[in-house]
Amino acid sequence: MYNNLQSEMIKANIKIAKLAIRIGVTEKTLRNKINGKTEFSWPEVLQIRNIVAPQLTLEVLFYKTNNTNECSK
Repeated sequence: MYNNLQSEMIKANIKIAKLAIRIGVTEKTLRNKINGKTEFSWPEVLQIRNIVAPQLTLEVLFYKTNNTNECSK
């Protein structure tokens, strides 16, 4: 899951539907990519950074976290 990307989209007031249109994919496709189910292409990564947060590095914006709900013992 790309939590930094989601946070930056909220800060920039960019909705998934609008971003999907701007990068040329469906809303479902973009949701799958943000949730880590499918991979972003390199051109998509560059477009998204330029639209959402050009001030951030790609490493920061596209830092991928594991979304596990396991509790630590």
